[in-house]
Amino acid sequence: MSPVSSAGTPRLRNLVRGFRRFPGSAEYWQRRYQAGGTSGSGSYGEYAAAKAAVVNDIVATYGVKSVVEFGCGDGNQLELLVLPRYLGLDVAARAIELCAERFARDRTKSFFRYDPAHFVDRAGVVRADLALSQEVIFHLIEDEVFATYMNHLFDAAERLVLICSSDEDLPLGKHERHRTFTPWVEQFRPDWQLLSRVANPHPFDPNTGAGMRSDFFLYGRRESDPS
Repeated sequence: MSPVSSAGTPRLRNLVRGFRRFPGSAEYWQRRYQAGGTSGSGSYGEYAAAKAAVVNDIVATYGVKSVVEFGCGDGNQLELLVLPRYLGLDVAARAIELCAERFARDRTKSFFRYDPAHFVDRAGVVRADLALSQEVIFHLIEDEVFATYMNHLFDAAERLVLICSSDEDLPLGKHERHRTFTPWVEQFRPDWQLLSRVANPHPFDPNTGAGMRSDFFLYGRRESDPS
């Protein structure tokens, strides 16, 4: 039997073409917003409301004074959050423009473009009580981009890190790569510990494709009491 080419079936050919077409995590989102796209269904409707309820509760419970979010998106999710002071970062310049327009009269909120390859903050200028990541991790296709993002996220936190994401390994999609990130935190950020995991009220249904794969993971520094 002769060997089969790695691109010899329609499914494999489509997969190879998908890799070739994918411009990279940052460029994908810039193009998406430029084309009039949104941050996705997770930032709208009942899913957004469920996420906001968890974030607002944690902010109130722990007396959070400031928040920096890595991946603010188009700002629709942010409208549901009650935060004393907020800094939103995003790789897509268009997302920053949308947020600047949406919150033009809100003096408690600032927005900057996040360029992970040129983000060097050894002096801790970008710091907040809580560093927030909402359904961003599974959009980071590249391993290096993922590791850089995670380090920047934890480095920006004074007391708490709150991550909303799936925590399971699933096949690579067009612009999604679900991965188990909690082992990464245990290995590379041992100065942080998982304080709690909050399950979302709309669990994913594989039969219908509806629901959220993401839960909330709250981390605190080991050397201090976050409360």
